[in-house]
Amino acid sequence: MQTKTLVLLAFLGVSVVLLAFAAALPSGGLLDILKLILLVLALLFDILAFASRFYTYLMVPALQQRSKDIILSNDEAYTISPSADSTIHKEGSEFVATVYVSIPLYRSATEMSDEEKLDFTRQVSKLVGVSGDPVRFTSELYVMNKDAYIQTLKDTINSLENDVVALTSKKSQPKELDRAKGKLAMWHNMLDNIEKVQSLELVTYAAVSAKGTKEFEAVSIAQQRARDIMSGIGSIFGVTPSIVTGQELLKFIEPEYLIPFSTISEQLSRNIQQVI
Repeated sequence: MQTKTLVLLAFLGVSVVLLAFAAALPSGGLLDILKLILLVLALLFDILAFASRFYTYLMVPALQQRSKDIILSNDEAYTISPSADSTIHKEGSEFVATVYVSIPLYRSATEMSDEEKLDFTRQVSKLVGVSGDPVRFTSELYVMNKDAYIQTLKDTINSLENDVVALTSKKSQPKELDRAKGKLAMWHNMLDNIEKVQSLELVTYAAVSAKGTKEFEAVSIAQQRARDIMSGIGSIFGVTPSIVTGQELLKFIEPEYLIPFSTISEQLSRNIQQVI
């Protein structure tokens, strides 16, 4: 029997039981109030029974939930290896190390001829068979973190504004003052343009994992597999792949590196200022 039908029958059954209790109660005093309460509850379950025909997918999880705590994952937290070139997490008694290989591809299908697209497809087919071990090939778009560059622009603008104020107070020659104002306007335009839109970065990479009874064993095997993959990628595409290290690793495992919070907040703040 379908879940939707079971939920419908359950609500109707509760409603019938409540009506039976209400009918069995004698009249008079507080019992009349209790009857009214039972009738209202029976009506409520009738409404739920009708609603279950359309909203079972919402009701069933709500009925099955036993507490306010919802466990999203029981997996162990990851760590970064001492060599800073792989992530490690534990599965049972074994360690799993994952190495990410960046693949610098500079061609776009929109700029390829039909023959070039066919050739690229063949290259990708060769890439899939380059390793006998499981490998995950992925292309992802990231919001570029422009915070450091934006701060550099602001520091430069502050310095130029001080220069303009100093030149104005000294009553310098008009040409020198105009030149300083021109530089200031140029840097202001650069800051305005870079904050108007999000800059996106396309990253293509291969993720290689390996298991081991010790952390160093899993990392060593994963690194060797990554080097084998890099050799195949280099020969197929004619590029120089590299192993992702340091904070760049967080791009593949931390959401805030996928969409940098401070960069987004800077853009939101600017939009709010413009509205005001």
